[in-house]
Amino acid sequence: MSAKGTRETVRGPGAGGTDAGRGNNGAVLAASDPAKIRNVALVGHSGAGKTTLVEALLAATGAITRMGSISEGTTVSDSDPSAIHQQRSVTLSVAPILVGDIKVNLIDTPGYTDFTGELRAGLRAADAALFVVSSVDGIDAATVALWGECEKIRLPRAVVVSKLDHPRGDFSAAVVRCQEAFGESVIPLYLPAVGNAGLIGVLHGTEAQPARDVEAARGPLIEGIIAESEDETLMDRYLGGDELPLADLITDLETAVARGSFFPVMPTSAETGLGLPELMALLTDALPSPLERIAPSAMKLDGSSLKPLECDPTARLAAEVVRTTVDPFLGRVCLVRVFSGTLREDSSIHIGGRGLGDRGHQDHDADERVTHLYSPVGSSLKAVPQCIAGDICAISKLASAETGDTVSGREAPLLIETWNMPEPLMPVAIEGASRSDEDALAKSIGKVAAADPTLRLERNQDTHQLILWCMGEAHAEVVLDRLRNQGVKLQTVDVITPFRETFASKATGHGRHVKQSGGHGQFAICDIEVEPLARGGGFEFTDKIVGGAIPGTFVTSVEKGVRSQMLKGVSAGFPVVDIKVTLVGGKTHSVDSSDAAFQAAGALALREAAATAKLQLLEPVSSVVISVPDEYVGAVMSDLSGRRGRVTGTTAADGEVTEISAEVPDQELLRYAIELRALTAGTGRFRRSFLRHEPLPKQV
Repeated sequence: MSAKGTRETVRGPGAGGTDAGRGNNGAVLAASDPAKIRNVALVGHSGAGKTTLVEALLAATGAITRMGSISEGTTVSDSDPSAIHQQRSVTLSVAPILVGDIKVNLIDTPGYTDFTGELRAGLRAADAALFVVSSVDGIDAATVALWGECEKIRLPRAVVVSKLDHPRGDFSAAVVRCQEAFGESVIPLYLPAVGNAGLIGVLHGTEAQPARDVEAARGPLIEGIIAESEDETLMDRYLGGDELPLADLITDLETAVARGSFFPVMPTSAETGLGLPELMALLTDALPSPLERIAPSAMKLDGSSLKPLECDPTARLAAEVVRTTVDPFLGRVCLVRVFSGTLREDSSIHIGGRGLGDRGHQDHDADERVTHLYSPVGSSLKAVPQCIAGDICAISKLASAETGDTVSGREAPLLIETWNMPEPLMPVAIEGASRSDEDALAKSIGKVAAADPTLRLERNQDTHQLILWCMGEAHAEVVLDRLRNQGVKLQTVDVITPFRETFASKATGHGRHVKQSGGHGQFAICDIEVEPLARGGGFEFTDKIVGGAIPGTFVTSVEKGVRSQMLKGVSAGFPVVDIKVTLVGGKTHSVDSSDAAFQAAGALALREAAATAKLQLLEPVSSVVISVPDEYVGAVMSDLSGRRGRVTGTTAADGEVTEISAEVPDQELLRYAIELRALTAGTGRFRRSFLRHEPLPKQV
């Protein structure tokens, strides 16, 4: 904020915007200097006004002629059909504006918890975060948690208080809520004038439009700036009554904001344009350029280390795919943040992906060519010849790229360490409406998965169901909509829990497979004894044949038949585990006995034994670790008890957070991702891993 960032403004522009920069924004948005780029992610809870604020800034700089409507689905950010249907952002989008000669990439991120993956990708592409807080509503716990995440990585932040045109909009109350949630370093830089007739800079005020509480706000602001200043004499001079030069305070303010230790609060109204000029000045003057941020670490393809990446257009190419979409005309379109080097049209690149094999994204490497390069404006694409370090662009028609992949030079390939992906924990089982739809589903599911690293695909080997592991119901709805938009007719079905069967008592079985139909027949007879093993005992097979009643080659055949039947199940169709089978007798025929015949006899013997034995269903149990704020520990533990869970311990984590360790049946976890969120106001998180199978209680 230099002088233009702190000058007094009586009234901001309306939706039509100011004429400043209108002509420039019509030009191609290709930056030529990293120092003149700002990458800013707009974050906050759903409904806080992020998308509307982006529309207002686009209109104010002449990038669009009029603001779009969320309800009508005409905003630049929300072009995804699912976003229009759900009336909220479901993906990140980039909308660049020109403020003077500085390109500001506004990264609009979803606020709903189901789309945390898109939010994390937006933060990865950004160099600063703009927290949008409604002056009408409170601050949800998820936004507070996000602030803590940004604090850990020292990401510069500012706060925008939105919707001041609303009858219940209260800037002062919103500031108090922000300071309670985010800390005392969150301080207003401007105050709305009486009647929201403009903004008043707290540092100098104005006589023409005296604002309430300006004097009360000026002291904390100056003290906050001085506390972050490197000039140790400022505090003494201030306490001594000296008048501190405004230019010095502004310089120290900009430095503190850029390094993430001071967080200005800006009052705005996207509908009336209140505060937009001041906000744009803050974006360009106080928030850091890519040159001031440390790029993520990189390594060679063999895993060996590389020197830190530099935001230098002349250095080796290192970029990252932060979002992938499939366009019916352009094919796969990848949104890319360039950290080092320059990405040029018609250049050869290397695409590399690692570390997401457990989600259906296998490790891959491919050399491709950049045929078309664009500057993205929401879903619209404007062709550009190149994209330099620090900027964001889009590449079309890449065959292999997926979200999270590294884009590097073909001659010097590398891998960028991926960002932290949230774990999808809500299963949804789907199947095609017909055989042809099953084929279409198999072709389309890979495209959808390539665009969404928070989606995990699983073809369950026991139940043979295709499972989509999603972040929640809203996420699942988006994934299903995308599949249907590709022409796939599908339906959701109940998720089948992969139980196991076992013998709870000893039993004997007689397997007789004798058939004669001319020529060589089939002859195999075997007798077995079955007894249960301890949980986790697996399978044991023992041969106690006396006198060579069954030759050794056919003993192996009996074992094969028993194993095959164990996989198919003997009662409920679930695999049989934890048993010992002993072969005690049988008969052979010199001509008609065969491997196939004794395999069939072994399977029959196990089924006959099961018919007379006491059987037990075993259910899968997972080890679960739940992280919740201390205030919700009691409610979570009570809920676990109702889920037949056994709490095995609690541990204090960072801040006022407790980790609860428990063992919970998988059946009780099918919708736990949603139910835990509701139980803890969106703050609860959990992770799970398979532990063992246990007997299913009779009452269940």
